[in-house]
Amino acid sequence: MGFPDRIERTLQLAHPPAKVWSALTTAEGLGTWFGNEATIDLRPGGTARMSWTSGDRAEMRVERVEEPALFAFTWHIYGLPEDDPRRTYVEFTLEPVGAGTRLTVMETGFAQLPDDAHHKAFEGNTQGWASELGELVAYLDAT
Repeated sequence: MGFPDRIERTLQLAHPPAKVWSALTTAEGLGTWFGNEATIDLRPGGTARMSWTSGDRAEMRVERVEEPALFAFTWHIYGLPEDDPRRTYVEFTLEPVGAGTRLTVMETGFAQLPDDAHHKAFEGNTQGWASELGELVAYLDAT
C-alpha cells in the first residue's frame, strides 16, 4: 500500500499558548472556528461534538489532554458510512515561540483505507484542514 497516512500543518500564531489552547479545547472556541455549535468533555475518554448549520455533525473521542501543550482526539473518517468503526487520530501540539505559539496539527490513520476511500478521505481532510485552520487564525485575530 503506498498511500500517505499523515496530514501535517504547522502555523506560527501571534497569540500566546493559553489563548490558542482555549480556542482548541472549549465549546465556545470549537463552536466558533471549527463548527457552528460544540460541546466538549475535556478529559481522556470524554466526548466532543460539533454541528454545522448545514446539518453536518462530528463526534470526537478525546484521547489526550496535556494542558497547555497537547490536545488529541479520534473521529469518524470522512466519506465512510456512519457505522464504520475506523477512525483517524488528530493531534494539536502547542509550543511557545516568543510571545506567540507554534501550532502543529497532525492527522493520521488514512493508510487503513482501500484506494477509493483513501483518496476521498485524505483529499477531503487535506482541504478541510486548510480551510479550518484559516478560520482558527481569523477567530484568534478577532478575539
